[in-house]
Amino acid sequence: MVEKVITLENVSLLDFLGSDNENIRQIASAFPQSKIISRGNEIRIKGQAPEILRINDILNMLLEHFNRFGQVTPENVRDYISLENTPIDTAQSKNETILYGNKGLVIKPKSANQKKLVESSFKNDLVFALGPAGSGKTYIAVALAVRALKNREVKRIIITRPAVEAGENLGFLPGDLQEKLDPYLRPIYDALGDMVPAEKLKFYQETRVIEIAPLAYMRGRTLHDAFILLDEAQNTTSEQIKMFLTRMGPNSKVIITGDQSQVDLPRRQKSGLTESLKILKEVKGIGVVQLTGKDVVRHRLVKSIIDAYEKHESVEEKERFYGDRSKQSQ
Repeated sequence: MVEKVITLENVSLLDFLGSDNENIRQIASAFPQSKIISRGNEIRIKGQAPEILRINDILNMLLEHFNRFGQVTPENVRDYISLENTPIDTAQSKNETILYGNKGLVIKPKSANQKKLVESSFKNDLVFALGPAGSGKTYIAVALAVRALKNREVKRIIITRPAVEAGENLGFLPGDLQEKLDPYLRPIYDALGDMVPAEKLKFYQETRVIEIAPLAYMRGRTLHDAFILLDEAQNTTSEQIKMFLTRMGPNSKVIITGDQSQVDLPRRQKSGLTESLKILKEVKGIGVVQLTGKDVVRHRLVKSIIDAYEKHESVEEKERFYGDRSKQSQ
């Protein structure tokens, strides 16, 4: 039996150890053959040498994480335990973290299809991410954009969406144009708020490193050295999405997200998203990822709600089909 003592210096014990030492208890449960005790600013580890070395490595990684982000969460601990238990040659590929957000928030795909979206974005310069509300397509897309900016793969992020919901009532809303549009761009701001500190986000917007704007503002521009996200693309017209797709410039990445079951366009107006998928299906270098209700990461009821609506719409479609056939046969 070997004992090792680690002394924590210049570290907020609550932020590092977690509430009620939860972070240390997680490590202890992952290594039941060893005994880990936290008292004051000391962590004592008793056990066999090989396991103590592994625990020491995890604690060192967590200390480095704390020094970078100022906090260690239980999810951070799980990630580092998982990473430490992975063979060295595959550790990088197994670590699915996209980036660390504010206060060390770990942002990574939480479902198989979200992982496919991340992989497709790495392989393709243009990706369509399709799926229902809550499936994480916009959140993952924003995370990939912030990651590319942090890694200096691009010089700016441009996020846009059609303001279809505003319709002709936009002029009657109070405030200037930005204040009128903000409610329609709120999901984007919420995602960025998890990933970029408030002051830095404000600076990025003032210097146009991060630009959030309605789709109409994209006309006539060439977007180069940028990560571009078109959100709610099901509400684009054929002309709008063609205009957007032809804005791509050198060293640009594009993710287009949409939910084909929630089109808010006027009746008999074709969705540009649906049409573009048909037109571009043979073009190489374009990724298409389909997310489903199984990828929903909101409240557990959201999955049930989506399933119920899908069943209802399927029944209605069958009734219309057989109703039309019945009329034709008469």
